[in-house]
Amino acid sequence: MNRKLIFLDIDGTLTIPGSNTPPESAMKAVRMAREKGHKVFLCSGRNPGMMAPVLALGFDGAVAGAGGYVFAGDKVLFDCPMKKEEFETGMRLLKETGVFRTIEARDTTWGDEDLGDFLAQAGEGNSELIRWRKALAEQLNIRPMHEYDGSPIYKIVFMCREAKQLEPARQALENDYNFVVQDVAAHHCLNGELINRKFDKGRGVRILAKEFGAAIEDTIGFGDSMNDLEMIETVGVSVCMDNGSPLLKEKSNMICPSVEEDGLYKAFEQLQLI
Repeated sequence: MNRKLIFLDIDGTLTIPGSNTPPESAMKAVRMAREKGHKVFLCSGRNPGMMAPVLALGFDGAVAGAGGYVFAGDKVLFDCPMKKEEFETGMRLLKETGVFRTIEARDTTWGDEDLGDFLAQAGEGNSELIRWRKALAEQLNIRPMHEYDGSPIYKIVFMCREAKQLEPARQALENDYNFVVQDVAAHHCLNGELINRKFDKGRGVRILAKEFGAAIEDTIGFGDSMNDLEMIETVGVSVCMDNGSPLLKEKSNMICPSVEEDGLYKAFEQLQLI
């Protein structure tokens, strides 16, 4: 049997957004696939600290921080934090235009103190917003910004009311950073992140494929939102959750039932991974 490398987004794919507890059917599928010799990795915008509770359930490694930190077991394969000057420029310009910021180091996340109030006023609509709201409520490793200790930062997450608030930072940093804005408009605010153009989830997939000597056609990726796009475009077989972005569905090879309808287990069955 041809061994596969399987890449799973977390929020909205492996778990209900904001949760660290996958459906039992999903973890059963992961265990069965690994027992058959397949490798299963998390592939998430979360940093290792935020993904730790899920990672501990049993995976072979991860593409973390949207590709900025890649590891297999205890071996770090890629590590690319922001340059200090670029980080400070982005933080200053976003603050000056009233953008709410969350910053992610490897193990810890910090957020502007009034971010919780901002989210409470935002409507429903997008897995990233729901995750941040729940994460703040549960204090899922998100600390107040004034506690930031100077650790290297891998990405800045932003939320604001209008696109024009992003323009000063965009003009200063767009050559080196991709401003990834979520494609859901119903939540009354813009939600996105600054991702270094040196990495993305797709390149993280390639790094792990090279490490394990796997062909790209032997990789399978599961996602639900447009921040999974590079992974979906890179893997040999791409799968979008039924609860996912309409645009991502158009880009994917197949659509499986939602995370709440045992989608991963059913897709693993259909793809003969278990």
